[in-house]
Amino acid sequence: MKVATWNVNGIRARHEQFVQFVASEQPDVVCLQEIKAKLEQIPQTCSVEGYTCYWHGAGGYSGVALHIRRAFAPEVAYAHPDFDLETRIVQAQIEDTVFTSVYVPNGGKDFDAKIAFIHSLIAYAADLRARGLKLVLCGDMNIARSELDVHPKERKPRAIGQLPMERELFEELLRAGNLVDVGRMLHPDANDYFSWWAPWRQMRERNIGWRLDYVLASEPLAKRATACPSHREIGTSDHAPVVAHFS
Repeated sequence: MKVATWNVNGIRARHEQFVQFVASEQPDVVCLQEIKAKLEQIPQTCSVEGYTCYWHGAGGYSGVALHIRRAFAPEVAYAHPDFDLETRIVQAQIEDTVFTSVYVPNGGKDFDAKIAFIHSLIAYAADLRARGLKLVLCGDMNIARSELDVHPKERKPRAIGQLPMERELFEELLRAGNLVDVGRMLHPDANDYFSWWAPWRQMRERNIGWRLDYVLASEPLAKRATACPSHREIGTSDHAPVVAHFS
């Protein structure tokens, strides 16, 4: 099984890159964030052959999507938790596993809304666990989980996305859902494993970034993970696609 997540920062600007990426990687599940488009604004080329495609956007802001390879799951029902505001979360249940694409608020304009969303996400993960379901939660969490997830030149203890409160809530999410940070599990000591770079001063080329994009998986699934690269070389979004491979 292969699961990919990518904050495309506008699907209309990067639809060709998206199609090329899917054709090259052939993920079973593709989670997108910040599509910044209503359904009628999605380029026709994005209806990728061999996939069921679900777009959940409201215009030039936010928005998520899920794409499931038909060979992996011929029929898929998509849904949204009750706390879905600003088109930020969509899920698809396949047998006993829920695949979720999420775009956590940045928090710069409304920090309280970000914290409230994360609390709802914690309750959501805990509920799925209590119901005996496995979860693969993918997306832009807008939190660098630890100091290791930020380049030393970018570490700012008072910066939103690096605050102790946010990091504590991230750990609470992992505990509540019995989730494992697949990327960090496979790269426990990597200090250059980032997925977002500020779009100036060649930050991406110099790999001076943050890790904001995650594949979080229920522990039984995480034990099967074999790779989780961040593809810094792909696309022109300020985020890189992250692809988790499971045996």
